[in-house]
Amino acid sequence: MNVFRHLINFGVNPAALAYAMTTLGSSMINNIFSFYYVKLFLNRYKISEGAFHQSQVVYMVWNAVNDPLFGYLQDNSRVACCSQRRLSILYGAPLYSLSFLLAWFPWRSYAPGDWLSGLHLAVALCAFDGMLTFVLLAQCALFAEISSHHQNRLRLIKYNQVASLIGSSSVLFCGVVSRNMEDFTGFQAFTVLIAVLSCGCMLYTGFHSESRFDNKVNQCESVVPGSDDQTSHACSFSTLRMLTWQILANRDFQLFVLMNFFQVFMLAFFNNFTMIFAEHLIPPDVLPSFAKSIMYGAGFICPQLLVLSSQRLLHGLGYYRIILFTFYVEAGMATVMLAVGPQHYYVLAFFLTINMVIIQACFSLFGLPLADIIDTDLQKYKRSSPLSSMVFGTNALFTKPAQSLAPMMVLSILNQFGYEQLKDAAKDSNQSALESLHSIMFYLVCLVPMCVAALQVLAWRPFSIRNSHTVDTKYIDG
Repeated sequence: MNVFRHLINFGVNPAALAYAMTTLGSSMINNIFSFYYVKLFLNRYKISEGAFHQSQVVYMVWNAVNDPLFGYLQDNSRVACCSQRRLSILYGAPLYSLSFLLAWFPWRSYAPGDWLSGLHLAVALCAFDGMLTFVLLAQCALFAEISSHHQNRLRLIKYNQVASLIGSSSVLFCGVVSRNMEDFTGFQAFTVLIAVLSCGCMLYTGFHSESRFDNKVNQCESVVPGSDDQTSHACSFSTLRMLTWQILANRDFQLFVLMNFFQVFMLAFFNNFTMIFAEHLIPPDVLPSFAKSIMYGAGFICPQLLVLSSQRLLHGLGYYRIILFTFYVEAGMATVMLAVGPQHYYVLAFFLTINMVIIQACFSLFGLPLADIIDTDLQKYKRSSPLSSMVFGTNALFTKPAQSLAPMMVLSILNQFGYEQLKDAAKDSNQSALESLHSIMFYLVCLVPMCVAALQVLAWRPFSIRNSHTVDTKYIDG
């Protein structure tokens, strides 16, 4: 309590700080993982295209299944480490940080096309995503459950973005320390350090965060009070079906999920391939390795600065209009870049960086519409406690597959133009094939954001919860 008093004296909100510490820890490891794992397995471990696709399919299935599974478990379990958000983070954090390290240490010296590298990728992806889901679903639920006031939620986003800003610098420092993974031993040492720091940050949330519904009655008990074990077991399946259908029947939820699927696709597209595109499309004499490290780091750091500087706009305009505006900006920039052409290297570098920034910044606001959907669901069905984890988990059921579809689709297209043979080739060898590969890379960089942003506009425009920023509170905080 003395610590909290000192924090308040310094103008720090203890609840927001505790919530944001998980963001600090997770952003340190999530950004490094998503940015480096594709290049690591393709270029260093020499994984075959077939094994890469097989691993991504396994990951896609597990990625989709584990979110609603953990969501239902956290919203309905009687076990404290699952039902209480802070305890889910407390016990999940060490395993989450350990699973992050799986990818960076090869199980043996891999030959090109080694089957074990494919198994390694599948295990690393599934283990990391499983623990990420368990911990971050609990944190997402905290976002909706700490307070129902729009202003308090904006404060959580503000603290969250500061934490994410600090955590995202891990990509910049990792690139500088390891020379963009050229010094692999230095890269491995850095990941171990980051894993330890990340775990410590998330443990702070586990010890100090609180939900308004920590003493909640689970949904099954509220439906069938006093039921015996056999009835409860039957209830768990019938209740799961009923609750999931109620969530899926919400039209705003359907529109959000469709829009979010494309956003997750774009995040995976730029996170996984920006480094590959930049190395092929921007010559090293134009942007040396250190400058590219700064560029990659800016792509992860600047989104938080953009969100922090947009707090007044979020108060005045609300998230709906801001999200819609970003889609128009993305489509417009892609059109201009396509017209300018690939030979303007500094413009291309700026375009790649700004796209990473805008897409990640927009994605950082998605907790607000989901929290509003949770609020309306709570009111509509007069629940004893919100289905926070289930809503976030059901959303992930439909959007997480995009994380696998993006690298699978892009790699298949690139390999049709000889990427697997040319990725390590000298720049003066097979010049016509290289030019063809670079041409398709440039068209991917321009046409994918243009088309996806247009689809997102169509999906997002009918969303009806547009003015929650004008309502002081939708229900009384418990």
